[in-house]
Amino acid sequence: MDESIWEAARASRSWLDAANGSGQTELTCRILKLTEEAGEASAAWIGLLGQNPRKGVTHTREDVAAELADVAFTALVAIESLGLDAQTVLDACAAKVRSRLTGQ
Repeated sequence: MDESIWEAARASRSWLDAANGSGQTELTCRILKLTEEAGEASAAWIGLLGQNPRKGVTHTREDVAAELADVAFTALVAIESLGLDAQTVLDACAAKVRSRLTGQ
């Protein structure tokens, strides 16, 4: 991933820390924010499928992708808020998945 993503995650954490503090309640809210963002991704998918007959088709694949990107970015900020380096944590996760895929 581009370095600007990691910089943006760190900057977002700093901005949130300055605005809201960094205590346990704030950390809880940042982690719960993932659920909110995932709900928005789900709503966009439902909108793409036109599952709600009253609303019809309301979203595109691009809308769904944008909401999923919000989920991913929110997770990076939450990881940084735990005091960990999001890039290192994500790299370790990717390595774990790669090892499963290659049977190592």
